[in-house]
Amino acid sequence: MKLKYPINLHKGITFLVVIILMNLYNTYSIAAYLYLALHGSYGLMWLLKDQLYPDKQWEQSVSFPYAVFVFVVLALYWIAPFILISQRRTPSIEVMALAVGMNAVGVMLHFASDAQKYFTLKYKPGLITEGFFARNRNINYLGEAMIYISFALLSASWLGLIGIVAFFFGAFIPNMIKKDKSLSRYPEFEAYKKKTWLFLPRLIR
Repeated sequence: MKLKYPINLHKGITFLVVIILMNLYNTYSIAAYLYLALHGSYGLMWLLKDQLYPDKQWEQSVSFPYAVFVFVVLALYWIAPFILISQRRTPSIEVMALAVGMNAVGVMLHFASDAQKYFTLKYKPGLITEGFFARNRNINYLGEAMIYISFALLSASWLGLIGIVAFFFGAFIPNMIKKDKSLSRYPEFEAYKKKTWLFLPRLIR
């Protein structure tokens, strides 16, 4: 099966998982509903993105056991809502505002940069050095990290960070290094690399 199947399943049912947790623990706080709105809508946007401009790296075929493994690992992202809801955590208004703002910026960076990459490569294959990628070679990963950190903030616990930390070191960093190696085949890559940073945007050139 394709790798995107367990990923899409996880993204698509997250809002159901949060609703089940809310009903299971009888927790209907503002923070719980805010989490449902942010993480639930993110999952639905991911499915829409997969239909409009799918990522080729998720199209690869994998075995069923590996697909199950991927889904189980992705379930680490559900630690944040579990803690928030089961322990009835109450993040401050300031933290909730920060989470919403970070989530909004992260969604824009993640989905818009993926769209730029997809449609640019569709009509003009080659090294992308402008737009979202002018100062950052992996702005999409930065956006995704911001999204999941915003979810972790709402859990009001460091345990909520387990999912994003695990994926940052287990998937994000290896994929960014792999991407750099792939892009090194372009003669202009070395000059582009000096003008950009791997994960954070280079503010001064």
